[in-house]
Amino acid sequence: MANVKSRITFAWIAIAMGACSTGPQVRAVQPLSATSDAPYENVLVVFLFSKFDPRRYLETEIVNELSEMGINATASTSLMDSRTPVTRETFLKMVKDIDADAVMVSQLVSLDTKEKMVDMSPEATYNLRPTYYYNVFSVDLQEYVQPMAADFKHSILLGTQLYSVRDKDAVWAIESQTKINPGLGEHVSYSMYVDEAEALTARMSKDGLIGK
Repeated sequence: MANVKSRITFAWIAIAMGACSTGPQVRAVQPLSATSDAPYENVLVVFLFSKFDPRRYLETEIVNELSEMGINATASTSLMDSRTPVTRETFLKMVKDIDADAVMVSQLVSLDTKEKMVDMSPEATYNLRPTYYYNVFSVDLQEYVQPMAADFKHSILLGTQLYSVRDKDAVWAIESQTKINPGLGEHVSYSMYVDEAEALTARMSKDGLIGK
């Protein structure tokens, strides 16, 4: 488990989430229960992950999207810090404090990483000098070869559930998969958090979970 956590941390923070990525592909796992009390207007947003900053980034973007839709939404990381225990009791207190009617919970389902070592293009300098012979030249060639680089491809699968506070149970669930190929030499990008939040909240709206 520790190895998986370290790999996903690397993928989400250090590999540049989104340099060359496909948008999240969302599929339903549990349709909205017909007996639920949806739509919801006051949602607590929770991302279960080992590192505090990725939790905060995704929760913040989801809250931003929900707020633009007119929904009251609160990121759990706005009510805690990195030392706060990530326990059921902690989140239940948040639900009570903000009087939430639903809790949105996202978490890692799987991470598949493929690595391939790639030869870098060498640079070369040429020095041509004439000789005593007609149309014959002396050529000095010097190549500067960079070390091989790692080309990573990632497939990240997140599971998201919505819990009704009234029913004390999950009333809806989806999975979202994102494929990432950062490319060689790319830098960290924040865009995947934004893309993921947009995909999740759009599906929530489409499925009738949120509204005024």
